[in-house]
Amino acid sequence: MNGADPEGVLVVEDDAELAELLRRLLAEAGHPVEVARDGQSGLHLGLTRGYAVMIIDRGLPGLDGVEVVRRLRRRGIDTPALILSAFGTVQDRVTGLDAGAEDYLVKPFDVDELLARVRALRRRHQDAAEVIPLGQGWLDLGAHCARLADGSEVVLSGRELDLLTTLARRPGRVFSRGELRERVFDAAESASIVDTYVHYLRRKLGATVIRTVRGLGYRIGSL
Repeated sequence: MNGADPEGVLVVEDDAELAELLRRLLAEAGHPVEVARDGQSGLHLGLTRGYAVMIIDRGLPGLDGVEVVRRLRRRGIDTPALILSAFGTVQDRVTGLDAGAEDYLVKPFDVDELLARVRALRRRHQDAAEVIPLGQGWLDLGAHCARLADGSEVVLSGRELDLLTTLARRPGRVFSRGELRERVFDAAESASIVDTYVHYLRRKLGATVIRTVRGLGYRIGSL
């Protein structure tokens, strides 16, 4: 699953029986599902693949769920996260939400409630992410295009859109070529793939749409 899947769910859960239950329930509800059995694997998938929602157990081996969410947020990943936990005190909930999770559900939980929360998180994220400001224009993710200030629109390929979206979501941040290759492209591809797609975007949208920060990488510019 490269790039963002508008329906996909990542489940990070070390309990094999619960992980399989969640996988089956979510699949029956129409979601492609990927399962990670520990925190490090969940972090890797969260950083390198796109999902609509992440369901993350708090008590994971090696790297607990709160820390997984915290590290994802530090890297600019804003996929909605629901933490599952056996710990249900107010302080436990506050810790999870402060780490960047959007929701927190205590075990044992009602299946219908879990699915309802997943639907709500997906809708909220899709509504917020449908249009992203870009200089005097904006990115329209649903239409796969950049809409310019004069009302014209430029159709983008999937990779062009993913690259520009990654930069536009964090307008003040400089991304290294390695980070962009990891987030947008296949890790097996040459690092020059990033430069190639930056060139494509500049050719379509103008030389200032992506700025080069010498020795560091790229950041969003302006249309």
